[in-house]
Amino acid sequence: MSANTEATGQQPSATYEPMKATRDSAFLKACRREPVPHTPVWFMRQAGRSLPEYRKVREGIAMLDSCMRPDLVAEITMQPVRRHNVDAAIYFSDIVVPLKAIGIDLDIKPGVGPVVANPIRSRADLAQLRDLTPEDVWYVTEAMGLLTAELGEKPLIGFAGAPFTLASYLIEGGPSRNHEHTKALMYGDPQLWADLLDRLAEITSAFLKVQIEAGASAVQLFDSWVGALAPADYRRSVMPASEKVFRAVEGYGVPRIHFGVGTGELLGLMGEAGADVVGVDWRVPLDEAVRRVGPGKALQGNLDPATLFSTREAVETKAREVLDAASGLEGHVFNLGHGVPPNTDPDALTRLVEYVHTQTAK
Repeated sequence: MSANTEATGQQPSATYEPMKATRDSAFLKACRREPVPHTPVWFMRQAGRSLPEYRKVREGIAMLDSCMRPDLVAEITMQPVRRHNVDAAIYFSDIVVPLKAIGIDLDIKPGVGPVVANPIRSRADLAQLRDLTPEDVWYVTEAMGLLTAELGEKPLIGFAGAPFTLASYLIEGGPSRNHEHTKALMYGDPQLWADLLDRLAEITSAFLKVQIEAGASAVQLFDSWVGALAPADYRRSVMPASEKVFRAVEGYGVPRIHFGVGTGELLGLMGEAGADVVGVDWRVPLDEAVRRVGPGKALQGNLDPATLFSTREAVETKAREVLDAASGLEGHVFNLGHGVPPNTDPDALTRLVEYVHTQTAK
């Protein structure tokens, strides 16, 4: 199968299969709700500012530039795997990379985040969003080739931003606390909103397909801002686009993870959108989350990242609470309830991985 064919929207002719050693990993088994030798662990933002080796290799290199250098992407992705012994690597990138790749005028400003020069506010602005091709993100294919060779039997997680969160950045022009422009467009021009999210779903699907074709064993859809919505608005105005993304990669047979922040009221709908694994932030205990999500889904999470700044004993106590809440789940991937804070002591993460592995070893 060629990446060019897959990015056009066609389904693979047969179920995509990662190599057997990777399929037998604890992480993928947990995603498939199969028995595991131990609870697998990985962390969102495990590759990043919390690691001194990351800061060293990134010195003097802009964020988006670093995402387009295959050798640097591979090195940064591998750093937490080497240091922490996590059960999966997550590809180092940023959710706005596919938007930059199709020519959107944006930049990631230190201390601010993605800033878009020409926000989308009208139907004419949709012309900015052309299709994404594998050639646009050639560096992803190359970096993933380097990574799968080095990772061996450890899985590599690909990821993308969900249509709602990407739309919010594009409409607001940057990070937003209340999403006023986003909601105004969603409520005031439902057809333009639907067309915008559908276009972003196509771009996101193409980006995930490139990653899977290049060797990703699982993918995660980050809907970082969707917790700002009420369930009725999510179902009506967002869920169709998320469903489209999950359907687009379903034929590969790789686990699909769906994560958002502040989504306690949306957990059932997020699972309904098509994910195999639902990520849970720290606000909802996993035993309650499984009730909200319903059967047939694995769960991922959900230690409060702020816990990492406490004593070793406190971290272990809180981790034990997460493991106890997950004890009745068919599948559980241990993670934080959001990303690793940039000023986290890396040793706290290393100890946490060891603790979870030791406590859950069969």
